[in-house]
Amino acid sequence: MPLRRHFLQSSSALIALPMLESLGFRRFASAAAPAKAPKRLIFLGFGWGITTETWFPDLNQPGQGYTLPEGLKPLARHKPDFTIVQGLWNKYSNEGHWGSTMWLTGANRFAEPGQTFHNSISADQVAAAKLGLETRFASLQLNGAENAEASGHGPGLSMAWDISGKPVGGLKGPLEAYHRLFSKDNTPIAQQRAMLAQKRSVLDTVLDNARSLQRRLSRADQNKLAEYFQGVRDIETRLSKDEQWIGVPQPKAPIPEPQASLAGREEIRIMYDIIVAALQTDSTRVLTYRQPVSTLLTSLGIKVAPHDMSHYHSTMGEKLAASKQRDQVQSELLAGLIDKLKSTPEADGSRLFDHVALAYGSNIRTEHNLDNCPTLLTGGGAGIKLGHNLVAPKDTPLCNVWLTLLQGLGVKTERHGDSSGPLKALVA
Repeated sequence: MPLRRHFLQSSSALIALPMLESLGFRRFASAAAPAKAPKRLIFLGFGWGITTETWFPDLNQPGQGYTLPEGLKPLARHKPDFTIVQGLWNKYSNEGHWGSTMWLTGANRFAEPGQTFHNSISADQVAAAKLGLETRFASLQLNGAENAEASGHGPGLSMAWDISGKPVGGLKGPLEAYHRLFSKDNTPIAQQRAMLAQKRSVLDTVLDNARSLQRRLSRADQNKLAEYFQGVRDIETRLSKDEQWIGVPQPKAPIPEPQASLAGREEIRIMYDIIVAALQTDSTRVLTYRQPVSTLLTSLGIKVAPHDMSHYHSTMGEKLAASKQRDQVQSELLAGLIDKLKSTPEADGSRLFDHVALAYGSNIRTEHNLDNCPTLLTGGGAGIKLGHNLVAPKDTPLCNVWLTLLQGLGVKTERHGDSSGPLKALVA
C-alpha cells in the first residue's frame, strides 16, 4: 500500500507532519518498494494535416523494417519507440477544415434529428473519469495561443468534449497553463470554503427550479433538460474536486515561468515542457493539446497561409515546400518531447515514458481529405506494439485505436465513438 502523509489542518494552513510510527510509518520505510507509477494519457492534435507523400511510410513495408520517410526523419533516434498506424478514419467526418473537433470522439454531427451539430464524449474525458480521480486536475486541456480556426481545428473550446458532447474549456498558451498548474492561491482557506458553499447553494436553487419546471415540459424539452442536468452534475463534480484540494499546496514548478509572448515553434516547445512538468508533479494524468499551425509557420519565416499550404497539390512549389518544412519541425519538436519523457525518472526508478500513452495526429490528412488520418503512437503505458508501420484494414475506425489505448490503460470500456472493437494488431 502506498505511504500517505498526514497533515494538521487549521482554517488557514495545512502542515505536513513528520513520519510518525503511531500514524503507520515504520522505520526503514525508505527500503520499501516505491509506489507503482500511475498511467497517463496525452493527445497532441494539429490541423491542416501533413504532406501525404513524405510523412507516411511505404504501405509495402509493414512491420519494423520500414524506411523512415522524410517527414519523420527527425524522429529517427526514437524509431523503435513509436508506431505509425495507417488506414484509419472517422467515417462520419465531413468537414475538411475540422482537424480536431471530431478527432477524439468519432461522432456523427447529424446524429440528433433537427440539429446541424452534435458531438459526443472525447477519449481523453473517458480516461479522465478513471485516471483523474486522485489528481488535482482530472484532466487538462491546453490550446495554442492563437485562433483555433487559423490552425484548422474547427469548433470547440479545446480538443475535449464532455459526456453530453458539450465543449470543455481549455487554457490558452504556456503562461496561462503554467499559472493554472503552479501559481499559489493566496485566498484564505475559510474564504475558499465560503465561495464553494455559495456556488453549491446556487446550484441547489437552480436544480430545485429545474425539477419544478420538468413536470410541465414536453418529451423533447425533457431531453434537453436532461442534458442540462448532466451539465450541472459536471459542475458538481468539479466543485467536489476543488473541495478535496483546498489547503493542499500547489507543487513547486520544475521549470521556470514562460514568457508571455511565446508563439509558434517556441510556444509548442515550452508547452511540451509544461506537459512533462504536469505529469512529473502528478498534477494530472490526462492532457490534450490543440497545437498551433498558423503561428508555427510564421515563426519559421514561412509566408504561405496554412490553408493554402494544405492545398499544395494545386500548385506544388512553395506550398509543398512549406508543408514539408512544417512536418519536419513538428517532428523535431515531438522528438524533443519524447527525449524529456524518457529522461524524466519515476519514483520507482522507471521512466515517465514507460507509463505514458501518447497519440499525435489530426483528423485531416491533407487538403479536404479525411481518410487515413495521420496517427503516431508512442509511450509504454498502454501496452501497444512500438517500432512498427502498422497498416490497418481499409476504413478501420480511428476510434478502434482510442479504444485500444483506453483498455490498455486499464479504463473499462467496451466501445468508444464509432469503434467496432480494439485494434488487435496494435496490442503487444
